[in-house]
Amino acid sequence: MIGVSLSRWTMSYFTVALLALLGAEILMVAGFGYPNHAVFAPQTIALVHLVAVGWLSLLMCGALIQFVPVLVAKSLAHPNLPVVALILLVVGLVSLIVGFLDMAGLSVGSTPWLGLGAIGIAAGFALNVWNLGRTLWSARPIGLPARFVVLGLLSLMAVVSLGSIFSASLVGWTTNDILLRLTSEGIPLHAALGLGGWLTFTAMGVSYRLLAMFMLAPEDEHRTSRFAFMTGSAAILILLIVGPTCLLILGQSVAHPMLIALGLATVSLSLYVQDMRRLYRTRRRLKIELNARMAAVALGGLGLGNLLLLLVTATGQTDRRIGAVVFVLAFGWLTGLGLAKLYKIVAFLTWLECYGALLGKRVTPRVQDLVNEPRTLPWFWLYFLSVVAALAAASLEAPIAFRIAALGMLIATAKICFDLVSIRFLRSVPASMLPEGDRAWPRLFLPRLQHFQR
Repeated sequence: MIGVSLSRWTMSYFTVALLALLGAEILMVAGFGYPNHAVFAPQTIALVHLVAVGWLSLLMCGALIQFVPVLVAKSLAHPNLPVVALILLVVGLVSLIVGFLDMAGLSVGSTPWLGLGAIGIAAGFALNVWNLGRTLWSARPIGLPARFVVLGLLSLMAVVSLGSIFSASLVGWTTNDILLRLTSEGIPLHAALGLGGWLTFTAMGVSYRLLAMFMLAPEDEHRTSRFAFMTGSAAILILLIVGPTCLLILGQSVAHPMLIALGLATVSLSLYVQDMRRLYRTRRRLKIELNARMAAVALGGLGLGNLLLLLVTATGQTDRRIGAVVFVLAFGWLTGLGLAKLYKIVAFLTWLECYGALLGKRVTPRVQDLVNEPRTLPWFWLYFLSVVAALAAASLEAPIAFRIAALGMLIATAKICFDLVSIRFLRSVPASMLPEGDRAWPRLFLPRLQHFQR
């Protein structure tokens, strides 16, 4: 890497995101939300937003403010803007969840929490999109991974816009017939653009670069990569343009546009998985590290989730089974990939912070010396096995078994989080290699800003 800069706020995003994940898993263990409640019950919707916004979106934003500058070899346009966005997102998310709890009968006053939550979340994401968008614009023409990120950010803007309309309708801020129709029938578009466009498509783009970088694999663009981008982009554009057109202008449901988008997305994901297999085969790092192995397991979750989505769509069981499909995509694919890559990213950023400026001046450890893979490996396996058990329990409509499996997920996630904290405090580094002086130690949430040339 040339001109690597540490983002001051990336670790803050990661910390809040992991706390949201642990909170969501605690709620699942307690029987809050799906499958103990209906898919569209307020409790389930609150849990979904805690996972989608609090965990996955904050994780993605934290990764992007660090790695978009790496993708385009440009500094972040506004380095301190992410903290303002983070505050707005946290306040907005809390307000949104309180609003859903109010809908569930847990009254917390007459404040229009849903509307206030939508304002906070929309403002927070708008700041991050503006910041990342300006950074990408300054580096044009951009490479293929960055183009994935651009389409992901476009999807995020659409998701936030739809969510704001939903909130305004639910709290009575609008009685416009078009917006009310969008609220009643546009939820599938909102979910598909969020889970598929924003989270999955962006994760695909980032992983093209990160997996290649961490496994020392060639980063050449292949025809399959370009077709994965084209078909995925087509799916997103259909959701963005054709779906609302059918719903609001033609008076038709969004079922047919979503079926077409699903077909294109399946092609895109198949090509993406083929590209990931090529990266693993052509890597120059002979030993596959823990993060790469667990990322491969998460890819299996992506394949399983897409297969289940095709099956429930073909059999007409979408209303009954969609909760299980969303669960495996959120926890088997996105959360599994997120935890796997965090294990490497946290070690990598910590190494840069503590030892980047010491290269050539003294003996320094490798990035791998900051982790203890044999200690962490069993907990990753416990996590993925618990996800499989929870999926089976949800499919069989066995809430008690689901809560037991969720407990396994919670225990595994908590132990992985503990190991991430250990990495930040260099607990696996030999004493002889520890950096001298207190100022060289990493801060847990706010690393020192440095700039390195390699």
